[in-house]
Amino acid sequence: MQKVQVEEAIDNSRFNKFHLLVFLWCFFAIAFDGFDIALYGIGLPHMMEDFGLSAAEGGAIGSYALAGMMIGTFVLGSFSDILGRKRILIICLVLISIFNMLAGFAANATMFTVFRFIASMGMGGLMPIVISFMSEYSPKKNRAMTVAAMYCGYSIGAIIASVTAIYLLESLGWRFMYWLGALPLITLPLLIKQFPESISYHLPRGRKDKVAEILNKANPGGNYRETDEFIYTAANEDAKGIPVGRLFADNRSATTIAFWIMVFSCLMMIYGLNTWLPTIMQEAGFGVASSMSFILILAVGQIIGSLTGGYLVDRIGHRNVLLTMYLIGALCFVALSITSQPILLYILIAIGGACTGGTQNLVNPYISAFYPSDIRATGLSMAVGIGRLGSITAPVLIGFVLMTNISPQTAFMAFAIPSLLGGAALLFVREKSIKPSKSNIHVANEV
Repeated sequence: MQKVQVEEAIDNSRFNKFHLLVFLWCFFAIAFDGFDIALYGIGLPHMMEDFGLSAAEGGAIGSYALAGMMIGTFVLGSFSDILGRKRILIICLVLISIFNMLAGFAANATMFTVFRFIASMGMGGLMPIVISFMSEYSPKKNRAMTVAAMYCGYSIGAIIASVTAIYLLESLGWRFMYWLGALPLITLPLLIKQFPESISYHLPRGRKDKVAEILNKANPGGNYRETDEFIYTAANEDAKGIPVGRLFADNRSATTIAFWIMVFSCLMMIYGLNTWLPTIMQEAGFGVASSMSFILILAVGQIIGSLTGGYLVDRIGHRNVLLTMYLIGALCFVALSITSQPILLYILIAIGGACTGGTQNLVNPYISAFYPSDIRATGLSMAVGIGRLGSITAPVLIGFVLMTNISPQTAFMAFAIPSLLGGAALLFVREKSIKPSKSNIHVANEV
């Protein structure tokens, strides 16, 4: 019998087909999450016309769905230790698939809202689960880039939704786009067969044979047996509970609140744009296909912003990069409100994507680096949880702006406010408590 430190065994493993399998399934899941988030904004103009909705009502429906996402994050997350992370992932995909498909059959706005709310609960629960799996099963040497590459799946999903809409939305309608949301159901048998459960679920239940099986796949040279003594530090730390009060101890109060404001601002911009960008561009005179292409460009900008920002953080630090991105974002949205030249609009939308989704993907590792290891997960979870209030309020607020008599593009000016707010909050972060680590520079979370 050997004594096995589980984290060390995975940290020292080399990337193989086991890690690739986990990566591909997580990438697939998060891509559908991105697809479904983009879906509402893409179909909104046609849905508003079919259901006879005002801009404020369309925004309110988007906000209700995002409230469902917030509830799903907490409710489904709380059951992961009871049912297992793999089962929760499957439940999330089932909720997303079935209820988005049903939303495509909705006879009225009320039915659509109910179905979309339930689907969004699945979306809210999915993101933390895939993050946990990738963090748990990635070799330490490849972890940063593996997790960063997985996050790109979110933007890839939005790109797929945009391309699909460009070619099929006008001919097949917005409902068809929601019916496509059922596609993950086809893959569920394979997912159930191939995807591993979390070791932190198996060990407390005495399933040492399952633990040995997973470790032998992750690190074939270890020759692990069910008779070995497995030590899993992460499971012990999880059992300590959630020390939320410590986020405000040791002079961390101002920084903790600043982080919440920063995430609130980023999510407000991200979900406001995802919801209303196609509608704004259509009302500004662009055709349906052209308005869909702006979502595609936005997603490409998010990917570029994440990767470029991560590269620059290694060289000039998080504060300098983030402050620059918040400022550029504010200037970009002001420029978008007064620009009509198509090429320039595409460039500005890409920059807007980089300074919203890309910024959020850099804010998360910045938060993680600030807190001690035993409250790091709590600090990030609370920031994202509070920040989701921004994603909930943005669609309805922008809807009210669009109901005024101003030019549709002038609504972009509203996005400059949270960008400046996020930059101002950054100035209150007490960076002396942060210990930079290149291993988590690229670890990000799109929510």
